[in-house]
Amino acid sequence: MSVLIQNSPLAGRNRGKRAPDEEGRTLGSNPARVLGDGIKGAFRIGQTAMVVGGQGVRWLRGDRHPLPWLMRDTFERLGATYIKLGQFIASSPTFFPREYVDEFQNCLDQTRPLPYAVMERILREELGSAVDTEFTRIDRTPLASASIAQVHGARLTNGEEVVLKIQKPGVSNILLTDLNFLYVSARVVETLAPKLAWTSLSGIIQEIQRTMMEECDFVQEANNLEAFREFLDRTGNTEATVPRVHRRLSTGRVLTMERFHGVPLTDLDTIRRYSDDPERTLITAMNTWFSSLTQCEFFHADVHAGNLMVLEDGRVGFIDFGIVGRIDPDTWTAVSDFMGALMNADFGAMADAMARIGVTREGVDIEALARDLSGLQQHMETVVPTDPQEMPDIETLSEETDDDVNELLMDLVRVGEDHGLHFPREFALLIKQFLYFDRYVHILAPEMDMFLDERLNMLH
Repeated sequence: MSVLIQNSPLAGRNRGKRAPDEEGRTLGSNPARVLGDGIKGAFRIGQTAMVVGGQGVRWLRGDRHPLPWLMRDTFERLGATYIKLGQFIASSPTFFPREYVDEFQNCLDQTRPLPYAVMERILREELGSAVDTEFTRIDRTPLASASIAQVHGARLTNGEEVVLKIQKPGVSNILLTDLNFLYVSARVVETLAPKLAWTSLSGIIQEIQRTMMEECDFVQEANNLEAFREFLDRTGNTEATVPRVHRRLSTGRVLTMERFHGVPLTDLDTIRRYSDDPERTLITAMNTWFSSLTQCEFFHADVHAGNLMVLEDGRVGFIDFGIVGRIDPDTWTAVSDFMGALMNADFGAMADAMARIGVTREGVDIEALARDLSGLQQHMETVVPTDPQEMPDIETLSEETDDDVNELLMDLVRVGEDHGLHFPREFALLIKQFLYFDRYVHILAPEMDMFLDERLNMLH
């Protein structure tokens, strides 16, 4: 069960990156902790078996909900790993059946916060005496709480406002145990059902592992933040920014960052207090993201309204770099062509681009694919409306965008798969970000054409 983790380039990134204790030893290297983690892992497997067994008993007693609902309910009962897995399913119509993607839209990652005393123990394990010497205040009530971490506001001794992202206890060990279990299960299924080799269940689990372990590794998130800041500096972009990381106060389980003060990108009324030209602010956000596709080692893969802020000084702030994507230039060119064709309802060009993006073991009939895509025209018009009056109000934008975008993505993937195409997850991630931006354009700059406006540098 250890093969997947040992071979993973992400395995062990948290090790050796914690602050030394007062005697100079590296926290986390204690053999007692390793033994304890092993015992906890065995307990976790037993706990998983009990939850799954309990659900089976409910089924036998007649409590028979549809299988997607039952799986989501089971995942939520199992906690952090499976909640993240549910969110992965919800955001991956290129991998999973539509009924499961639909159901897992309801898998929310909002959890009851743990008491501050529990989180303080993690802080002291990671930062040692710095908790007392470097901070004048740490808010006991969290700003947010999710399955993996809680976020607390704080103030440094120099007066700077920061946020502390603190990993919940035991999360990493639970993730590794659960992912090993899922990987072995997937390999067993592939052995028993060789026809499933094309779907590559074990490969999907490896992709899930990569995504989830990156999100759980705050050293990697700190690296992402600093790499994006370096990209902004290298390209001379002074109109966008990311939170500055305090490295000496950050570890694999604690991330200390500059605290941003501002409003979400779609809060038009308040944006006008911080920016004389909200349309130009939106263009800045879009051009920054577009240029990162070719000039940064990754792109921000979750640019919903809550992760793009307009700061009090008018700059655009990108936050939350736990989820990022990577793409090669040829695929990006094909995705750009696909989006242009989608906006213009050019189904022939859409089919050609999809054939360049997807992986297939046989030839693709471009004309037949275009005909099938044309059947989605009415659905496309609801997601990419041409009339600004058809747009939802700002308060419902994020919720409706998620639902509409995921449904359209599932339809597009279904049509592609009917023609033998199998798409990488980056395809869905990229298209989703494009459609987010298209919605923002219709709200903040309804006269602007996303693909023709010369101020937008989509291919630079």
